[in-house]
Amino acid sequence: MGGAVQGGAERRSRRGRRRGKHRRVMAEINITPFVDVMLVLLIIFMVAAPLLTVGVPVELPKTAAGALPAVEEEPLTITLTADGRVVLQKTEVAREELIARLTAIAAERQDDKVFLRADGVVPYNEFAQILGALNAAGFGNIGLVTETGGPALDGSGG
Repeated sequence: MGGAVQGGAERRSRRGRRRGKHRRVMAEINITPFVDVMLVLLIIFMVAAPLLTVGVPVELPKTAAGALPAVEEEPLTITLTADGRVVLQKTEVAREELIARLTAIAAERQDDKVFLRADGVVPYNEFAQILGALNAAGFGNIGLVTETGGPALDGSGG
């Protein structure tokens, strides 16, 4: 008889221990929702990043030159399209108004850097005229924008 009482008490103490484990506070931080939010943000930024570039489509020539270092101020961009249009940032500008607009912009900017994008089919004469307009307006630091991976002069391909 003593064995039966002892077995019953042992069973109750095991149940009590199991219940005690369920009542204990969890000390770990659940990071699963944090990871889910971060992955969603990563996808959003990956989709949105290509949309932040200048939106005038041109076929840039390919060269072996590397990318320019980043700048603090948003760079001024002038684009020459294949059909002969001149686009300042995202606004089309008449050629006769270009120097006046550039001079006004140069007076407001701290940096004299400007990026010139030209379609590969633009004649050199038109390209040189825009370079002259930039120089006349006070922009001496002109970067020519090209695509990377083009042929190099040493004979190695892109």
